[in-house]
Amino acid sequence: MNEKLVAFERLLNIMDELREKCPWDKKQTMQSLRHLTIEETYELTDAIIENDLGEVKKELGDIMLHLVFYAKIASETNTFDIADVLNSICEKLIHRHPHIYGDVKVTDEEEVKANWEKLKLKEGKKSVLEGVPKSLPYLVKAVRIQDKARGIGFDWDNKEQVWDKVNEEIDEFKLEVDNKSDKIEDEFGDVLFSLINYGRFLELNPEDALEKTNKKFIKRFQYMEAETKKEGKTLSEMSLDEMDVYWNKAKKL
Repeated sequence: MNEKLVAFERLLNIMDELREKCPWDKKQTMQSLRHLTIEETYELTDAIIENDLGEVKKELGDIMLHLVFYAKIASETNTFDIADVLNSICEKLIHRHPHIYGDVKVTDEEEVKANWEKLKLKEGKKSVLEGVPKSLPYLVKAVRIQDKARGIGFDWDNKEQVWDKVNEEIDEFKLEVDNKSDKIEDEFGDVLFSLINYGRFLELNPEDALEKTNKKFIKRFQYMEAETKKEGKTLSEMSLDEMDVYWNKAKKL
């Protein structure tokens, strides 16, 4: 434990020095750091998807620096400091876990989630969906909305019901496409939302699944580019049938 405290104190001391002496660090504000923090978070998710634990450690350090940076900036106006931040989350965790720090009994994680949402409402929140950030990427946002609704019992009973809903939404989408109506986009959104819901029942993360498909497509497409280039060919000048030959080779690899 002492080793961890020493390491954290070292980071705080370095942050103080940088804020005082480094021209770039002195210039930063919460607003200027915001987009960099988002970028660092995505770099962390990339490392997690790749299961590169060395990179995960590095990216966690970058994010930790940002958290300390925000607290340092706030401390300069006596708004709050890192101790306030840490004590605040500690108190929140204790309050939100009465099954650990109180006399509440739970049988599984679903009860824990349900209690969590009920406690948030008691704290003054008007809706269980208030905790879903407006600026979340939309796939993640859909998952969080569904999780929040599930937390208070608004959910399907089983995955078969959800799959029926997926097929229903696909049929409605196809109908609007055939009719060339102005509801195509709405129905397409419904299809995606229902598929995400089904994936949730299978414990699949849609962002992770889509990113794996993205990476797979990129790998196969770049194989096509490399192989055709070796043979003096250009993809843009080839027919689709010709390109399919290389695509199928890439799939086998």
